[in-house]
Amino acid sequence: MKVQDIMSKTLSCCAAMDTLQKAAQLMKEHDVGAIPVVNDCDERKLLGIITDRDICMKVVAQGLTSTAKVSEAMTSTPATCRPNESIEGCESLMKRHQVRRIPVVDSSGVCVGIISQADIALRDTPEHIKDTLAAVSQHRARPQGQAVVASA
Repeated sequence: MKVQDIMSKTLSCCAAMDTLQKAAQLMKEHDVGAIPVVNDCDERKLLGIITDRDICMKVVAQGLTSTAKVSEAMTSTPATCRPNESIEGCESLMKRHQVRRIPVVDSSGVCVGIISQADIALRDTPEHIKDTLAAVSQHRARPQGQAVVASA
């Protein structure tokens, strides 16, 4: 099975200069925990990803204002995968980078979907899900502001 077979293809997206309040509102409206950050919501060239945790840890916990921009809290070099990549390869990226969601990009860097740990878990065995969840959730301290860099 390939990433394109199970990824979410209907995306909410935001721009780097949008406010974090707008990103949080989109997350609430669409019941998602992460939104791709793109150059333009029509063109959708991936610039990064913003998560609910990014907003809490990098902005709210720091006491920053509600006018903070997405660019101030997003991960600018997220792990990504391609639509034709295997589910196993994508899952391996999740484990290695300890992330639960990965933007799916085409060969031009355009965001065409997002795949989550839940998408994979719905099609996997309980034993395998347990191993993946443990690997993704393992505590590993990172210096503040360090980005996760992916290999494509």
